Amino acid sequence: MSGMAVELSDLARKDATASLQRYFQEELQEELGALPATNLLNYILEEIGPAIYNRAVLDAQARVQARAAELDAELYMDPFQYWSRLEKRRKAKR
Repeated sequence: MSGMAVELSDLARKDATASLQRYFQEELQEELGALPATNLLNYILEEIGPAIYNRAVLDAQARVQARAAELDAELYMDPFQYWSRLEKRRKAKR
């Protein structure tokens, strides 16, 4: 993602802009117009977005690696079990 800004869908962008405006109104008692809110969102996405994105990628990598490390325990099968299983079946029939 080198050099690329974090992108949002049109709906997410609209919702984020409205959320910024509401935050300014309710928390700071300041009006934030649509254009300044859009500019602030663009700044956040370009300046802070990559740090959040990178952290999310690291978290996802760690989760995938942890799950991959569990695969051997979850999927391991003992080899050469035919004869021991056969003996158990024979004993169960007696």
